[in-house]
Amino acid sequence: MIFRNSFCRLIPLAIIALSTNSNIFAATAPTLTVNATSSEHAISPNIYGIANGVDPTLAEEIKLPNVRWGGDGATRYNWELDSSNSGADWYFIGGNGEASPVKGAQVDSMIKTYKASDSTSLVTIPIIPYVNKSSEYNCSFPTNVYGAQQSINPYIHPNGTNCGNGVYSNGSLISDKNIGSNNIANSTSLQQGFVEHLVATHGTAAKGGVEFYQLDNEPGGWSNTQRDIEPTEPTYKTITSLGESYAAVIKNIDSTAMVLGPSDFTYGGWIMNPATQNNLYAGQYYLQQMAAFSKAKGKRMLDYFDEHYYPQFSNPTQQLAATRTLWDTTYKDGDWVEEDVFHAPLALVPRFQSWVNEYYPGTKVSFSEYSIDSGNKLITDALAEADLLGVFGREEVALANMWNPPAATDPIAFAFRLYRNYDGKGSEFGNTSVASTSSNQNDLSIYGAVRSSDGALTMVVINKTTAAINTKLTIDNFASSGAAEIYTYSKANLNEIESGGSEPLQSNTLTRSYPAYSATVVVLAKVK
Repeated sequence: MIFRNSFCRLIPLAIIALSTNSNIFAATAPTLTVNATSSEHAISPNIYGIANGVDPTLAEEIKLPNVRWGGDGATRYNWELDSSNSGADWYFIGGNGEASPVKGAQVDSMIKTYKASDSTSLVTIPIIPYVNKSSEYNCSFPTNVYGAQQSINPYIHPNGTNCGNGVYSNGSLISDKNIGSNNIANSTSLQQGFVEHLVATHGTAAKGGVEFYQLDNEPGGWSNTQRDIEPTEPTYKTITSLGESYAAVIKNIDSTAMVLGPSDFTYGGWIMNPATQNNLYAGQYYLQQMAAFSKAKGKRMLDYFDEHYYPQFSNPTQQLAATRTLWDTTYKDGDWVEEDVFHAPLALVPRFQSWVNEYYPGTKVSFSEYSIDSGNKLITDALAEADLLGVFGREEVALANMWNPPAATDPIAFAFRLYRNYDGKGSEFGNTSVASTSSNQNDLSIYGAVRSSDGALTMVVINKTTAAINTKLTIDNFASSGAAEIYTYSKANLNEIESGGSEPLQSNTLTRSYPAYSATVVVLAKVK
């Protein structure tokens, strides 16, 4: 089981009603333009990844490109015992209750499960100083040692005792006085055995084995999620040094595998303490040091500059605007302290890309964990996710994994279908991004791409407002058959993407109405 990361910003779950977007009353509807020969670049299929636990049938339907095994529950994973410790996410409970655990079983099972959909795997390698000690259930704050606590686990009682949450009734935190009682020291030799096991079982990355290895999970938050063993926030010098050691282990065993790091989040992971980081933000320092380490070793040790992303919102309008924090250099949403530190909008993707270009050129940018889901199975969940996937492709993100695996019937699952199987017959959004602009992307966004398999121009248009928008879509530099295939997912029917047949173009322009709260796939066949 992978446990929810409590260090991440919590996504508000109480979106009760779909609020009205005042922008819909603008006198002029947004206009759309796509230029099929401008700003061309490949879209990485790995941006459509999801975390472990996604329905295998859905994974096959959307041709899931990669699946991630990670999260807080992977940080203290002991592969020899196939068990971890859930940390602050769940009463600091470790073990799996198995008398005869099978080495690496849960990771092997994930890899084998999703091979049916040709999914590659992203596996987390613990770099934290301690990992779980026993397959027998254990916990860090048993009440028979530390006394009464604020909350007690109601289900698991190792050796007849209760497991507390490590907080006294007065709110003060309890310190773990005997870390060795349920943890053992982590080491490069232990993780070497893990990677060797994965290669021996599944092959190298080049031969269909694990393609991506992640250097732990949100180390900047260990003093929160793993505070029993790491009560003091580690410096980024420590985090980087650990990352270097374990990256070398991975690369020495499988030189064809890709390494991701630091896989961190917000202030503690992106910024930390510049005074101790060569006057650099944490992410910049990490890239600088990894570049120097790679140079010393004579080979690349870090392939992806990887971070996590959880925008904060409390209503549908904010949810649908939140994607702008990834790319818009003019947009501040006011809820990120990082905006105050940067003295500028977040604009995470161009920001991270500029860090990469300055400190470790050639490193790719990824978001191995993110969520923009309200948890309430709303149409806006699907629209926000569809917008996010469009942004990832347009902004040249190399890999991304949605944290909460959706059920096949959830609205957010249809966001993936819009890009991976919009007609139920396997048809996909294009794999070469082209220039696509909206005069008001906050209300009506558009993403365009050419599909290499047949040369078709595919577009996803997202109406983020509560009213239909009638407007023109102009197509430049594309010889089409003159008619567009239309597929729409909207609040009118949350159970399927509906085919709208074909609609004619007039002088390379499609004029049509996009329903309120909807995502529309527009497909133009190329004249042969």
